[in-house]
Amino acid sequence: MTYADFMNAPKRRDRAATRSALLDAARRRFAEHGFDGTGVREIAADAGVDPTLIFRYFGSKQDLFAEASKAEVPEGIGEPGTGPVGLADALVREVVLGTRPASGGEHPLMLMLRSAGRPEVRARLHEEVCDGYLADLARRFEGEDAALRAELVGALLLGMGVMRDLVDSPVLPGADPDRVRALVADMVAALERA
Repeated sequence: MTYADFMNAPKRRDRAATRSALLDAARRRFAEHGFDGTGVREIAADAGVDPTLIFRYFGSKQDLFAEASKAEVPEGIGEPGTGPVGLADALVREVVLGTRPASGGEHPLMLMLRSAGRPEVRARLHEEVCDGYLADLARRFEGEDAALRAELVGALLLGMGVMRDLVDSPVLPGADPDRVRALVADMVAALERA
């Protein structure tokens, strides 16, 4: 095979690499511009592929958003014997303070919050937060108001994420992670005793 033949031969597609590149580009775009401000052409251009591949691999922009905004399960979630303080610490470490370069540094929940005006996104947020994280946290509290205390912890953690990623507060993004985790542990421990 000559060099000219090689250069003119059809390029092999690596489906997994293309899909991954599209997801990375989508996460960055959705983090910066939200769902409505992001176009499939821009995502495809960032990934270096034809826009039709978005529809081939994901079906629609909505389905791409759903895949791009899936939250990974943080380390420590669901481990037996982990109490509310331990679970909250895992969430702070992985969700609030963790870095995710592929999504512009934000957790996928922040991607959803940026687009929460859309009913289907609000439904996913409810499922992810209330039916997922908060239900798990409530099972770890004792007492009749376990769900309330779990929601208070959830409000604290989501508020921290909003302050860090959406508001760009002056203190939280640069705060010492160990100090943040210690303060949150104290607050959650107080709720555990309440």
